[in-house]
Amino acid sequence: MAGHLDFWTKGEVRAVIRFLNAKGVPPGELHSQLVEVYGANVMKQRQVYNWCDKFNKGQTSCTDEARSGRRRSSITDDNIQQVNEEIQKDRRVKIRTVAETLHISKSSVHRIVYHTLGYRKVCARWVPKQLSEVHKDTRMGLSLTHLSRYHVEGEEFLERIVTGDETWMHYATPETKRDSMTWKHFGSPPVRKFKSVPSAKKLMATVFWDCRGVILVDFLPGGEHINAARYCETLDRLRSAIRKKRPGLLSSGVILLHDNATPHTATVTQDWLTRQNWEVLDHPPYSPDLAPSDFHLFGALKRNLSGQSFGADDELKRAVLQFFKDCGPSFYWGGMNSLVARWDKCLNKFGDYVEK
Repeated sequence: MAGHLDFWTKGEVRAVIRFLNAKGVPPGELHSQLVEVYGANVMKQRQVYNWCDKFNKGQTSCTDEARSGRRRSSITDDNIQQVNEEIQKDRRVKIRTVAETLHISKSSVHRIVYHTLGYRKVCARWVPKQLSEVHKDTRMGLSLTHLSRYHVEGEEFLERIVTGDETWMHYATPETKRDSMTWKHFGSPPVRKFKSVPSAKKLMATVFWDCRGVILVDFLPGGEHINAARYCETLDRLRSAIRKKRPGLLSSGVILLHDNATPHTATVTQDWLTRQNWEVLDHPPYSPDLAPSDFHLFGALKRNLSGQSFGADDELKRAVLQFFKDCGPSFYWGGMNSLVARWDKCLNKFGDYVEK
């Protein structure tokens, strides 16, 4: 009785196939004999047919033919260095241009740029002005001064700050592309959005607020312009509003934070602030990123008004006032508290703009 072999090699089995094939044993019967001696896992019948065909065509070796191996990759240390040099020379260079310059595929350049070198191509962020070294030094100096004062006085310092600014509000503010994003399937037709611009009709509002909420919203009548005299009238109304809505703040001392617009820095305005004994928190020029109204309040207001249309001043005013009413105390406190974080970031960025 024939024995069963538990240990064998591929070369041994293929030599047996060559031997039996030379004797004229059909591939099907040959496979049965292999299974009988070597077991069911020795080789599939299809593989037996393939080896018999190879031997019939003249192959004498019982080993696999040499393969070409892994395809040569363009991602070499030399190419990585050259791609990096091309990007360093021109930060706006396109992947297609780099591929044509170095004579390698675009897919290889893409993998080098994104996965190996870790680059990401982003849009430039608009900033109000190219800051000079003097501007940066001023921003750093004031940020350090305010931070030092905050660490000494704590939250009491923020609670005394009243900040304000002017902003335009349009009768119709178009939605942004992000606000109009919709869900769709891959096979759905593309979603289109027609380009639109804010309406010509608009209304200016001067808004003053603190860490607890809005204190005064002063809408500018049509045909009038903000000047020092008009701004002082608004400050008179602000003082009355503080007396009603923030008892004790006038006696503890108001710290007014506004920007360096001409009506705010005019001699008439400075005289008014001196008479009322109000402290003005120094604000660096060209720095909306350090003004809570600009980086926190007005952006949220404009997003709320986007996509809406109004037919008259009263409708627009009601919508603005309703938005301020709907914002909870945490919204206003968060805006004022984030001012501290922005002073700190301004220092860490050596006076450059704080984006978020």
